[in-house]
Amino acid sequence: MVASQGQSATGVLENLDTRVPTSFYWSLTLLATVGGFLFGYDTANIGSVINFLPWDLGALALGYLVAGASIGAAVGALAAGPMSDRFGRKSLLIVDAGIYAVGALLSAFAWDAWVLLFARTLIGLAIGADSAIATAYISEYAPKARRGALGMLQQWMITVGILVSYLIALVVLLSFADQVGSLDWRLILGIGAVPAVLAVVLRTRMPESPRWLMRQGRYDDAHDALGKLDIDVSAAQIERSAHVVEEEEQKAGNGKRLWSRGVKRALLVVCVFFVFQQITGINLPFYYGPKLLAPFLGGGGDEVNAAIAAVGITAVMSVVNVIATFFAFKFIDRIGRRKLAIGGYAAMAVSMLIGAAGVAFFDGVARIVVIMIGLDLFIAAFAIGVGGTGWLIQGEYFPTAVRGRAAAFGATADWVANFALILLVPTMLKGFGLAWLMVLFSVLSVLALFFVLAFVPETKELSVEEITEIFEREAA
Repeated sequence: MVASQGQSATGVLENLDTRVPTSFYWSLTLLATVGGFLFGYDTANIGSVINFLPWDLGALALGYLVAGASIGAAVGALAAGPMSDRFGRKSLLIVDAGIYAVGALLSAFAWDAWVLLFARTLIGLAIGADSAIATAYISEYAPKARRGALGMLQQWMITVGILVSYLIALVVLLSFADQVGSLDWRLILGIGAVPAVLAVVLRTRMPESPRWLMRQGRYDDAHDALGKLDIDVSAAQIERSAHVVEEEEQKAGNGKRLWSRGVKRALLVVCVFFVFQQITGINLPFYYGPKLLAPFLGGGGDEVNAAIAAVGITAVMSVVNVIATFFAFKFIDRIGRRKLAIGGYAAMAVSMLIGAAGVAFFDGVARIVVIMIGLDLFIAAFAIGVGGTGWLIQGEYFPTAVRGRAAAFGATADWVANFALILLVPTMLKGFGLAWLMVLFSVLSVLALFFVLAFVPETKELSVEEITEIFEREAA
């Protein structure tokens, strides 16, 4: 659809919002979410190598090794948000991929535990930057009827990254079983540098966000970016649209251009949603799965084979994660964000109780089977209803003027919650055991369910400008 000189001033964004995504939209989104793949790979690969590191780590050091990426992510998200609002989404995505590459290489060549801990924190900076920018970037060009599916690709790529990390770990560990404490863990951590370097090169060819360019008054650049998205409009039409949108945002925000009451309400909803997303326990199986499951598989006293078998079982859970996220990708724009989140948290609460029962009341093979049923159902429920929904609403709830910074605050809340929980998992396991920890996650899932019922609106098929108006009305 080509915009004419006579169309309304807001017609440029209406055109952008109502297009049918072409193959370019999907390839662009895939490139934008390469960071999601690295996000998944670099957060999960530590779980594969944790049993083979040559250093003896205490409970807190172990917790930081697994969760150190999360504290780095909190800092990265805070830094990337305002920088992306100032310098653009594209440039930050390029820098982000470069940091991934450096962190992966430093992890592979770490000469002591402190270097590895630092490298994990550095990788966290990239993860945080990516989590703050990627879905915000996607939401600014995605048509509203397919924004959910395009945004969900970020979560799907995270799940693929997790799966690939465990598959690579299995190949390396089985191929070099006699070098698990020397070569294997370095290869597993270092391979992440390969897609990161490719992302640095390919992301230079991405168009900048057209909404961000309009907000900056760079109308000629916005014209070029929209042209790549197959939208033919003049720079004058783009300028008129930018002025009208700015006037409407000021009116909706009672004259406050940036941090209106509606924006603050939306930010609070996103932050609390993210906290629940983490503290309900999704990263327990992916970060600690091999370490938790290995003792149940240690018959015969062969600890190395038991650890490798635990990595294999965690890989199966990763497959469940990828498949379930595909269903989220398929239904997010049909069923809606709110209903999927409600169903997801309800199923997560039940599933964790099944897993807890497996730990507490079963032995031998039956214990592994019941635990796996509970964890697989939990992962599927999270993937379909909760995981991608959080990153999606983070990208679509805020006006363009503050989207980068607001999304960064949301991502920071996510990573601080992640860090706190994962850091304390070893201590909690020693204190009251795995079964009661799973019961705690079930209770928290119920609390999250009530939060969604009370505060999360349905936003499917709405433009990002219409969504901000919802929160302004609710805040008023």
